Amino acid sequence: MKMILASAALGLVVAPAWAETYAQKLGWGVEDRVVILHVDDAGMSHDSNVGALKAIRQGVANSMSVMMPCPWVTELVAALKDDPGLDAGLHLTLTSEWDQYCWGPLVGKDAAPGLVDSRGCMWRSVAQVVGAASPDEIEAEVRAQIRRARQHGFEPTHLDSHMGTLFATPEFLERYIEVGTEEGIPIMYPGGHNTAIRAQYLAGSGSIPDRLLQAEAIGKRIWEAGLPVLDDLHNTSYGWRPEGGQDAPTEDWRKMKVEHYSQALRDLKPGVTMVIMHATEPSPNFPFISGSGPTRKGDLDAMLAPELRRVIEEEGLILATWRELGQRRRRAIP
Repeated sequence: MKMILASAALGLVVAPAWAETYAQKLGWGVEDRVVILHVDDAGMSHDSNVGALKAIRQGVANSMSVMMPCPWVTELVAALKDDPGLDAGLHLTLTSEWDQYCWGPLVGKDAAPGLVDSRGCMWRSVAQVVGAASPDEIEAEVRAQIRRARQHGFEPTHLDSHMGTLFATPEFLERYIEVGTEEGIPIMYPGGHNTAIRAQYLAGSGSIPDRLLQAEAIGKRIWEAGLPVLDDLHNTSYGWRPEGGQDAPTEDWRKMKVEHYSQALRDLKPGVTMVIMHATEPSPNFPFISGSGPTRKGDLDAMLAPELRRVIEEEGLILATWRELGQRRRRAIP
């Protein structure tokens, strides 16, 4: 599911053009454009696992995050053990958005009743989580997901948030930062110039809310805690559609996605940017989970496309993983 970066807490603002980027702080050059091509939703289904692994092993994607409460996570973790060089973090999961396919919290519904609906599944929407869950329940579930990963022998390279739930309130964000800092795991947070996010808000509401002016200060705090920080986040690919709409032919989806990703990569500003996608290889069963198969297949096809690889080379983009960001942060000047 697309990551919805809720405005209540992210605090996004474009830094002055002269500001030092986090890429520079991590040892790259002033003009370097560093990119993490990141696949969300690994572990959600067998099809999600196939797509995420294929996008990285055969394509240009280079990072993923895993939904630990989901039924197919064991298959994905087994693949990580067979290929320990893969960059994989946790897609911290506090919602279960599909109608007929759902999962519950790892802490159990009795331990965290505010995390579940009448079915005993996690809530479908971020707003429902905000209305029912306490920060203590949120933190307990986040820690349980980290714990389960480690029980599987999987040490995550980073943390991020499924549907952006952990950015939905200042209290949730605070627990996210505290857990990442305490565990020493890099957390996804764009605290730099945020050019792509700013453009996303301007294209949507037409303005950037005043309450989004905290990102620079929060990013600084995360950096000073010893964790890397993103300069920007690109998060619009889930909404891209070809002219023919949802039922357009697969080739139209592929062509459209390649064109949009190519332009997005050309438009990147200096700094470290994470580009979010949902690469999936939909089987005939996937429509029983979600109608999002075409856009997810389009993401996979774009990551496999030689045209996109050429754009990366022509633009001189530097592909980096969360593992590398963590390593560079440990070597960087505090």
